[in-house]
Amino acid sequence: MSTLLPFRRRPQRAAPDAAAGGARMSDKFISIEGIARRYPAPGGRTSTVFENLWLPVRRGEFVCMIGHSGCGKTTVLNILAGLEAPSEGVVIVDGQAIEGTSLDRAVIFQGHALLPWRTVLGNVAYAVSSRWRGARRAEVEERARRAIATVGLAGSEHKRPSELSGGMKQRVGIARALAIEPKILLMDEPFSALDALTRGTLQDEVRRICIETGQTVFMITHDVDEAIYLADRIVLMTNGPEAKVAEIVENPLPKARARAALHHAPGYYALRNHLMDFLVTRSKTLRDAMPAGYDPRHPPVVRPAPGTSDAEAIVAGTEASAMRA
Repeated sequence: MSTLLPFRRRPQRAAPDAAAGGARMSDKFISIEGIARRYPAPGGRTSTVFENLWLPVRRGEFVCMIGHSGCGKTTVLNILAGLEAPSEGVVIVDGQAIEGTSLDRAVIFQGHALLPWRTVLGNVAYAVSSRWRGARRAEVEERARRAIATVGLAGSEHKRPSELSGGMKQRVGIARALAIEPKILLMDEPFSALDALTRGTLQDEVRRICIETGQTVFMITHDVDEAIYLADRIVLMTNGPEAKVAEIVENPLPKARARAALHHAPGYYALRNHLMDFLVTRSKTLRDAMPAGYDPRHPPVVRPAPGTSDAEAIVAGTEASAMRA
């Protein structure tokens, strides 16, 4: 019989500092290398969602991807999950190329996708027993209970999904994902269907849990404020079809962020205005004409200047090459 280990705290790397010259290549945990996704179109043509997409992610980093519908955000997430194969290129996680699904990568979708005939405990325990097939029932239930308590649902273990609110169902989905200790947590707009109060509460929970465990996260969202609050880096996609990574924006806000004081933090408005300007204007213009010297293998790294209220930014071209594939 196998024995389940207690929840591990993964080694966490601090976000790169401007004075330190950015990240080192050894920090690269996920490496998206030249992937493309194309689909057959009427008349024998081919529809290209995106192509030649390169993106590195550090271990313990929280990365959000933003872009308009049709730019391929969900497709990128599905490729990371192994649910879809790229038309070309490869994705490497912790030194291994992705070839199909794996319990090393947990996905939290917009819908909770719980088994309606199982209790909260049963839903989470099912994931745990899938991960550690030889574990004893008592061990499985103990790990499931700890994951449930982590998301604030202790005492609700024996409720079924029909007895839970939307926010509670999403908490169960998060607990189920965390319980299997994935190398990567993939989130596809998991809070978009929730009311503002519940969404904020769950964002707080996810941020707390990811910081405490050093979890590596890749999340797609349309919510600029959500990305600012959660992410270490924000990947900006041009409009589709044939979308590209326009920029990688480094979040200048401190790692320890209080939601109530977020808008007072130096650099907040510079960051928010930069993201809004991209979504309103530049996401389309950059799709039609990328700037001279643009290299898809090394997208520009942008750090909005702290202390400004406009969209001023420092484009750190030398740092873009620090995490080259």
